[in-house]
This record gives sequence, C-alpha cells and structure tokens, in this order.
Amino acid sequence: MKNKYNMTKEDNIFFAKRKLVDNIYKSANLEGIAVTFAETLEFINNVNTGKISVDDMFKLKGLKDAWELVLNTIDEELTTDYIKKIHFQICKGQNISPLGEYRDKGVGITGTTWRPKLPSECNYDLELETILKNENQLERCIDLFCWIQRSQMFLDGNKRVANLVANKEMIRLGQGIIAVPVEEIGSYFTKLISYYETGDNTELKNWIYETSVDGI
Repeated sequence: MKNKYNMTKEDNIFFAKRKLVDNIYKSANLEGIAVTFAETLEFINNVNTGKISVDDMFKLKGLKDAWELVLNTIDEELTTDYIKKIHFQICKGQNISPLGEYRDKGVGITGTTWRPKLPSECNYDLELETILKNENQLERCIDLFCWIQRSQMFLDGNKRVANLVANKEMIRLGQGIIAVPVEEIGSYFTKLISYYETGDNTELKNWIYETSVDGI
C-alpha cells in the first residue's frame, strides 16, 4: 500500500489540529451520534445553542478530550493499556461500565448475526504486536482501525476508539488522518459488515485508502 502523504510529524500534528472539528464531527457520526458540522463547531467553541442532547454533549466532550490526549502523547508506545486509556477518555461520564476496561459480556452488532469473541477468549496483546510488525506504515494504521472495530473490545465506543488509536499512529508517522466522510457512512458500513463476517479486511482497507485518508 503506497503512502498517500509524507508529512513530518510536526506538520501532521498541525494538520490534525486544523481539522479537529471536522474529525470530531466525522467520528461522532460514524458512531451514530447525529450532529451537524455546525453543531459540532458550536460545541467545540463552547457555544450552547440547546440543539445537542446532554448525552451527545458528553460524547462530543469525550471525543475532544481523547483527541487532546492523543495529540499530547503522540510518541507514547501503543499498547493495549494505551487503547484502554483512550476508551476511558472517550466514554467517561456516559454511564458505561466497565470504563477503560474490556467488556465482560457478549454484544450484538446491528446488521449481522455475527458475534465477536469475548475479550477473555482473545489475546489482544499478541494481535496488536502482529499488526505493529507490518513495515508498510499506512497499511499498519488502517489495519489498526479495522482490527479494533472488529474486536469490539469495549461495550460502547469501539469505532471512536479505533479512529483515535489509528490516528495516533497516522500522525506519528506523518501519514495524514483517517476520517470516513459522513456522506459515505452507508457504503462504509456495508464493507465493515462484510469484514466482520469474513474476517478479511482487504476490500475495506482499499475502500478506506481511496476515500478516507486525508492530508497535505
């Protein structure tokens, strides 16, 4: 997989900060949080128009805090403990338990009868280590994005966690940003469900590469 961008880490951090509202808006909608770009911008600028529900405000606040954590810890080693820290930031204050820890019960997924394994049945440390060995930097980041979503490590917020963790590595490596366009979410979910059911992320990765990698 050929790199689309070759930015310095510093330039990529600057780019991510410039695109912060857009990234939060897209990540929120990918998780089913129905907010407009204008509403997201108003929220980030601390303007309370009364258009966003309290629950969605907590979710947007979690995304904002998680992005701040990522941008302040770009060089921190990516481990499963780091992934848990991202989940804590994203889901705090949202009545989600366990918070910052793997789920302890089964989950269902809309659109498919496929069910992910329980975390206790998985070795996430080994799976992460295997992904990080991939020398193709962009493919490695997209693999992270796909893997965390399919693993369903947490009871809620898995897509948001996947986006933040993958983008930490994207930024560190100067590869840009992964952000699924809101108008393409329907197409994205079609390919995501296929990946869930088959375990083959080839088509999904190629789709993300073509539509959802942004940079300068």
